[in-house]
Amino acid sequence: MTTLYHAPMSRSSSVLALIEELGADIDVQTVSIRRMGGAGAPDPANPHPEKRVPYLVDGDEHLRERGAIFLYLTDKFPGSGIAPQVGEKGRGAYVTWMSYYQGIMEPVFINTMLGQATPDMIKAYGTFDDMIATLVAALEKGPYLLGENFSAADILCSSPFHWMAHMTPDIPLVQDWVKRCGARPSIAKVAAADMAAMAEMAEA
Repeated sequence: MTTLYHAPMSRSSSVLALIEELGADIDVQTVSIRRMGGAGAPDPANPHPEKRVPYLVDGDEHLRERGAIFLYLTDKFPGSGIAPQVGEKGRGAYVTWMSYYQGIMEPVFINTMLGQATPDMIKAYGTFDDMIATLVAALEKGPYLLGENFSAADILCSSPFHWMAHMTPDIPLVQDWVKRCGARPSIAKVAAADMAAMAEMAEA
């Protein structure tokens, strides 16, 4: 059995949305994590070496980092059509977006949000505006990152705009893309479940 270790309203939420899109039979284990605001604590039930999420266990395979998990799951469950497979048109662009998110987008988002986008960091990763320009260039060619069709790349790359909505730029092309992605039944379902779970935890 493939198992995802998940914490509500965290990075692992986008993996849950992906699982919904894939229609995959994956066991989801909810764990607690230390959150940015200081709430929560490491969970001994979480096998992640750093007690973070997401963490995917598939037999002897143990995966962390969303870009890797997305690639692994869309290759393991190819029937949904939301990711080009090896040899298919668009595979290179898809793999590029997985790597771009992990290597550029998230560091730029976090450093900008925390006011830590130092000159050295900007030299290494570019500015927030540079990152937005990369998104815009792709979205000008189609409503989604890979063109006409929604893909797992849209789930991953739109995810920070959902949990840091105030950082969505005042650019209609990007705003409309974020809204389209957020309206997907998979993403909306996970967001509602996360909200309910957080409310239940607050009452406990």
